Amino acid sequence: MNKILIIDDDRELCALIKHSVQAENIEADFCNTGKEGLQELREQEYQLVVLDVMMPGMDGFETLEEIRKENSLPILMFTSKNDSISKVRGLRAGADDYLTKPFDMDELIARIASLIRRYTRFNQQAGTIQKLNFDGLQIDLENRSVTTSNGTFELPPKEFDLLLYCAKHQGKILTKQQIYEEVWGEEYFYDDSNIMAIISRLRKKLEVNPSSPKYIQTVKGIGYRFNKEV
Repeated sequence: MNKILIIDDDRELCALIKHSVQAENIEADFCNTGKEGLQELREQEYQLVVLDVMMPGMDGFETLEEIRKENSLPILMFTSKNDSISKVRGLRAGADDYLTKPFDMDELIARIASLIRRYTRFNQQAGTIQKLNFDGLQIDLENRSVTTSNGTFELPPKEFDLLLYCAKHQGKILTKQQIYEEVWGEEYFYDDSNIMAIISRLRKKLEVNPSSPKYIQTVKGIGYRFNKEV
């Protein structure tokens, strides 16, 4: 059974989330401070962390940075409504997804399940996986090619690298800075034209309807996300 750790100073909310995910056959523990959460992660194995930004003492960002020094498991952060700065800061620091408070419990559960599936899928196959299969799209890592309903064809290096990076992080919102620094291997200077041009070319090659993309989707004001539903 999958098990998650909730780190939030709101004890009532922690208890509610624990009860809700247990109904979906997901076990949960919770801590009310960042330090307690870090200690719990060292002592037990979890498949995901739910982490609040606003906590006394060690806040969510500090806790996130410490977790990422030791662990690569998925992290979903809670942010305040319309706080885009916190969302971007959290994603850049290594969060996999975010949800604004107040939130719908069904949506939280759906996101938790999706992140766990993605993490398990890629980590179980690490080192042996040669092809990634999605709905209508296959990515061949060895031959650096893709297969769609239009056939099999190679992609230019930057197009393939960007597609693969997004696909390997399926469901995770990636900032433009994260994409640029990973694909280009250079410091990001807030020039989005290269990223936008490559994504535009990819959509024309991979999508049935490029104006309504099925694979790499735009997250307005932040970056892009490879569709978790494919």
